[in-house]
Amino acid sequence: MANTEQSKKRARQSDARYAVNKARRSRIRTFVRKVEEALASGDAGAAAEALKNAQPELARGVTKGVLHKNTVSRKISRLASRVKALSAPSA
Repeated sequence: MANTEQSKKRARQSDARYAVNKARRSRIRTFVRKVEEALASGDAGAAAEALKNAQPELARGVTKGVLHKNTVSRKISRLASRVKALSAPSA
């Protein structure tokens, strides 16, 4: 348990940051899930639109320090390639 005033304040700050970051991660996951659902349904237009909406949210996660930049880059790249494959005419 925190004993000094400073450690008590740091504990409060840590709890506050945890709550904010948890909400941010949840919001990001929601946007990614919308892309996944659009891909699963096979709707190329909806998937492209969902990806367009998800990209800024993922990027914001990097600037806020919630996610690592390479993680976000990888996720965007993989989602974009799946959306592209879905919208490409099947031969």
